[in-house]
Amino acid sequence: MHYMETEISFSRRAFLAASGLAAAAAALPGGLSAAPDGLPAKRQTIKIAQIGTGNQHASKMGTLRKLTDLFEVVGIAEEDPARREGAQKANVYKGLTWMTSEELLAIPGLQAVAVETEEHVPIPTALRCIRAGKHIHLDKPCGESLPQFKHLLDEAKARNLTVQVGYMYRNNPAVQFCIKAVKDGLIGNVFDLDAAMGRYDGNDYRKLIKTYRGGIPYILACHLIDLVVTLMGEPEKIRPFLRHTRSDGVLDNSLAVFEYSRDRLATIRTSITEVEGFQRRHLTVMGDKGTIIIQPIESKGNMSGGVLRLALTEDRGGFKKGVQTVDMPPLKDRYEDQWREFAAILNGDMVNPYTYEHDYIVHKCHLEACGMPLDV
Repeated sequence: MHYMETEISFSRRAFLAASGLAAAAAALPGGLSAAPDGLPAKRQTIKIAQIGTGNQHASKMGTLRKLTDLFEVVGIAEEDPARREGAQKANVYKGLTWMTSEELLAIPGLQAVAVETEEHVPIPTALRCIRAGKHIHLDKPCGESLPQFKHLLDEAKARNLTVQVGYMYRNNPAVQFCIKAVKDGLIGNVFDLDAAMGRYDGNDYRKLIKTYRGGIPYILACHLIDLVVTLMGEPEKIRPFLRHTRSDGVLDNSLAVFEYSRDRLATIRTSITEVEGFQRRHLTVMGDKGTIIIQPIESKGNMSGGVLRLALTEDRGGFKKGVQTVDMPPLKDRYEDQWREFAAILNGDMVNPYTYEHDYIVHKCHLEACGMPLDV
């Protein structure tokens, strides 16, 4: 049957309400709380610093520095001399106070640390921060060792410290709409999910990817696997398929099949050989009452947002039968809502929506999808 596609537009306030995000959003901008006289009283900013500049997302420091109503960036450390020299020339770090990680962790009143070390080795640094009593934003992926990551989470939980993993799609409005829709049963019982995250890269990036035992899924698939676990839970089995499309030995193309009971499946594809791969990055979630397609996941390249189409077998949840485009809020900085969420959690305005147990399952599934061992 052919359905005419319609477009449904929301104001930002209406969209947040429809997505179940209004309460969280109200807590985020400015980190404001009510004073006794009923007027808003601004909280003290959160003292935060950064260790490492090697992560591919480390430039999110630029976003962090713009949120002066929430954060005070009090220092940065980079132990690698060559990397530090290069970072000191970058505008995103201009004017920051450079120091050793020991000096950084000893800053009076320091509350949180952004761990932006190179992707092979984030856990030792993250563990030092936890043991120093600091909340952490841990950029992805979470290292090549599941036991080490579990140890980090166990210590953070015992100390009641926040670990926010830098999976940027969590705060993507289209993805949030999808999560809420699945939770509310808008598309019925979910039986299948397909997602892809690709790009096209040259020799320099290929050489970097070759240094990772898990190849390109180690860098990209974690974002999508976080969504799979959120939407469908932990699978019974994961079958990884890792491929080299060229003679340089780089694991540049992959597929992971997540098998669930009751004939449910999820498939995750990652690649660095896909021309205009950003435009085909997608998340498709299929239920017995409807389907959600987000493609691209981010509009205009590395921007927030996403183009979301919803197909329904009948009128449901305020939406019409057939295919409709659900308009998203205006584009904004990719990392802004992630940092605002971190501030809200640290200020006690919201509970971290992602538990230690969730992050452990995601990383376990991630390493399995990369064909990597789980016991080292």
